[in-house]
Amino acid sequence: MARPHYLIEFHRVGAYVKVSVIDPVTNTETSIVGDPRASEAELTRLAVRKMEYVLKKKQEPGKR
Repeated sequence: MARPHYLIEFHRVGAYVKVSVIDPVTNTETSIVGDPRASEAELTRLAVRKMEYVLKKKQEPGKR
């Protein structure tokens, strides 16, 4: 299965970085707040992991 393509955006806000992820297929948006000293790859991995968790929960019966 191919990995989905997400839109990922980084915003430095004071002492942290906000990483927003959007799934263009479902228009679902999630975000995390991370340490600005963390690598972009690590922040991306964490943000995508959260997105995949949210999308999986939405697919469960009785969930919206």
